[in-house]
Amino acid sequence: MPLLRFDLVEGRDEQQLKKLLDTAHQAMVDAFQVPQRDRYQIVHQHSPSELIIEDTGLGFTRTKNLVIISIVSKKRTTSQKATLYSLLAERLNTECGVSPEDLMISITENGEADWSFGLGEAQFLTGKL
Repeated sequence: MPLLRFDLVEGRDEQQLKKLLDTAHQAMVDAFQVPQRDRYQIVHQHSPSELIIEDTGLGFTRTKNLVIISIVSKKRTTSQKATLYSLLAERLNTECGVSPEDLMISITENGEADWSFGLGEAQFLTGKL
């Protein structure tokens, strides 16, 4: 059920995007223990001038390979979040060539009443999920 939005500098081909999304999804499955088909991902590609992502004084060197992942999810533990951050940084680096310095992640939490997966219903509230 986590909804992931990826903001990227345009230029990756379909195969690179698929690998990025597959890798991020597997990290989500492993860290948050979501089902394999619990996959909701949206990609937005931008010209370089449309993304200004600095380093908050941490000394990172950002490149055009930048990946920003915004996640909307029900509440998760601090441990689950730390695991997700670590897995994403490690796997996106190893499998997709995204430097950990080029990865920014933000999680926004919400509740069961904040989700409808279709049919005009709140499936967490109706007991279907």
